[in-house]
Amino acid sequence: MKAAYCLLVVSFLITACGASPAEQATQTAAAWTDTPAPTHTSTETSTPTVTFTPTITLTPTVTATPTFSFPVVTVNKQAHCRYGPSVAYLHAADLYPGDVGTARQRYVYSKWLYIKFDKLNYFCWVAPSVVDVVGDVTMLEYKELNLQSIGNNMYGPPKNVTATRDGNKVTIAWDPVKMTTDDDRGYLLELFVCQDTIYYWWTDSYPNQFTTSYTVRDEAGCAQPSSGKLYTVEKHGFSQAVNIPWPPP
Repeated sequence: MKAAYCLLVVSFLITACGASPAEQATQTAAAWTDTPAPTHTSTETSTPTVTFTPTITLTPTVTATPTFSFPVVTVNKQAHCRYGPSVAYLHAADLYPGDVGTARQRYVYSKWLYIKFDKLNYFCWVAPSVVDVVGDVTMLEYKELNLQSIGNNMYGPPKNVTATRDGNKVTIAWDPVKMTTDDDRGYLLELFVCQDTIYYWWTDSYPNQFTTSYTVRDEAGCAQPSSGKLYTVEKHGFSQAVNIPWPPP
């Protein structure tokens, strides 16, 4: 009985000495208020936006390449087509009015045209006066002469070629080249001479082997020196050239 009483007293004392229920409630509320709730700061990781650069497909610009048309020539009178750009060269073909071809090249020292005629399977040279031209021949390239590419020559060039001056006249001489009558086409001279201070490309020829000298007027006054070449000519072609030992004015 005493033990029970003491327990009751102790319990009473604890109750009496402690905080009241209202105070305990207030303290509990204050404790919750004073203790801040943990703040969670979320760190956002931004995912970069990938911007795709579009692939540009270039549309090529097509530049039209102009097509060059060779000038068309039509023969307007009976004439000769030759193996060089003057009347001094070998005959290559007969031409008749109405013959048609195309001009492929031209010569730097004359106005002759290098033509491919429809009726021929080779090229030859024509004076511009014997053809009517449709097209611009000034656009044509110049052609180099190579007389050794034309046929062949079995006789060789002239020998003992000399040149002597008498004032403004130069005389060229050489030994005759013996050829058969059938083959004989004489000699060809290709010269550069000065006349009245003008520098001329000068050609001439002999029809047979028997004439073996040639005189031409040549003067001082040009920037370039005069000079010349001599060929033997037979019906199959031209010999190698001999350089003429030109006497200065």
